[in-house]
Amino acid sequence: MSDAVNMIDPELAALLGIEADTPLTHSSDNQGEAEGAVMVEKAEVDLNERSFPEIKKRFADTPHAVFSNPPAYYKEATANEGEGSARLQTLLQKYVNAKDVRDKSVYRQQLIPAYWDFLKSVAKKAPGNLPDAKKYLLRFGMLHPSFLDEQGRTFFAKIIVENEYNQPIYYLDEWFEAVGSGAVKASSTDEAGAAKGGTNNLQKQLFDKAIGKLEGIKSLLKAKAAERISQEELLTAAVQTATAHTPTAKTPEVSECYSPTQKTSFTEIQDVVKKLLSIDREIASLTRDMNNTETDAEALRAKAEAAIAESSVDARAVDGEFDTVRQMSKMTVGRQGNHYPILTKEYLHCGPHDVASRENVIAALAWVESIDEKAFYRYHRNKLNRIVPFVILLPNYGDFGFCWEPFDRFNRASSRGRIAVPMYSKNLREALLAGIGDLRWHIAKEKAAYYWMEEGLTGRYYQWFNAKKLKGDVKEAFIQDYITWVTKESEGTQKLDKEVRNMFWYHIPFAQPIKDKLKGRSFIYQELYQKDLNRAMSDGY
Repeated sequence: MSDAVNMIDPELAALLGIEADTPLTHSSDNQGEAEGAVMVEKAEVDLNERSFPEIKKRFADTPHAVFSNPPAYYKEATANEGEGSARLQTLLQKYVNAKDVRDKSVYRQQLIPAYWDFLKSVAKKAPGNLPDAKKYLLRFGMLHPSFLDEQGRTFFAKIIVENEYNQPIYYLDEWFEAVGSGAVKASSTDEAGAAKGGTNNLQKQLFDKAIGKLEGIKSLLKAKAAERISQEELLTAAVQTATAHTPTAKTPEVSECYSPTQKTSFTEIQDVVKKLLSIDREIASLTRDMNNTETDAEALRAKAEAAIAESSVDARAVDGEFDTVRQMSKMTVGRQGNHYPILTKEYLHCGPHDVASRENVIAALAWVESIDEKAFYRYHRNKLNRIVPFVILLPNYGDFGFCWEPFDRFNRASSRGRIAVPMYSKNLREALLAGIGDLRWHIAKEKAAYYWMEEGLTGRYYQWFNAKKLKGDVKEAFIQDYITWVTKESEGTQKLDKEVRNMFWYHIPFAQPIKDKLKGRSFIYQELYQKDLNRAMSDGY
């Protein structure tokens, strides 16, 4: 790289408070090692987890000092990124200095792709140990701290760095690190592109399918083992109750007859024993499946490894994921939205609790689950499993979360889906709800398969949509109705069409406390509540 590329333009240097003759040198690789390390454990699904952790503290008490020296931060963020860095700085200078509105608009449009090209170079280094400035550039879109005021810099410096709650919520730097290190699979793309790999790609797909199935079986085995322990504890308690005898007053060597409680415990023991035997059969079946799948995987491993060795796909994992993330970013912003990718006070209009920090997102997800308690559940082998999706936090000014994929196609049993969420939306809860509604739609559609326009939630909604002769995208209409369902109808504000309310009450039921609250609000909810009771009674026959 030439010295000219590594030097900052004098005019931009003066504007940003940097010495023009200072080379853009890379900081120590050890910097930031203690902070921001990705916890790969959060990729693994725990089927026994039933709720989100309580967020006791959303922000650190003391801000870190990374943003306290904006010129030094900017120098570190743009260092050693080649021609992309030089082009970005040139366009940034022209954009900032432009006086004419039309010129500013032209430079802005040129700056956006230049920034993304530059960011791709930074993202490639994410699987390594990024310096703090590059980490926060990926994480927040913060190119230069002086683009924020002092209050804004302090706010972002107080956002907690580590994933202390071990939830599958990823900042962008963490996501690229996880994909690059193999802790998380790259996001799926179109099938046509994947098919070009020929025989090598087929071998890798077969191996991935076997590994996906194996991971699903192991997750189910862990869940069944935990369920067995729970049932055994119930059995122990019931046996202790049944064998606790009280001597009679007249003949101490003879105990009292079994009490009604003890007699009830015998029935409980019978039920628990039946349940344990059923669990044991399932564990035995899953163990056989696991052993067979391991054998199949080992047979495919050598061929897959040879295919991987001949392919450049793994070497370009972060490159491919970056292109996918860029597409995700466009989708969260929308065609009419603000696609400017750099964090600046000019466009940052959301409040502290609407910035999609990890802690804010976990709190918002817990709020959603308190209303739509089955939001993250899906069926496998007639059993409901709670599987929280990956949530990728994108540093842009969008307003729409969305589902990129509902689950790994090779592991439907226990794999996480993927939701992309913009960090700087007007309303974090609604942005998240859009993504969760999209996830719900995709899972219901996958469940109905070829009959998605006729059966299940998507079938009922599609038929209603057509009967009303509504225009536009049926999925988008569903997502908007889902947002209304959670934000308005859960409070007793009747905004939905009667038929939509009926199908949501059945397919996307509120948590029981909310149902109990709503039944006293109006006759409409009372009628729906009574239908629940009637269904519960009829299930016994």
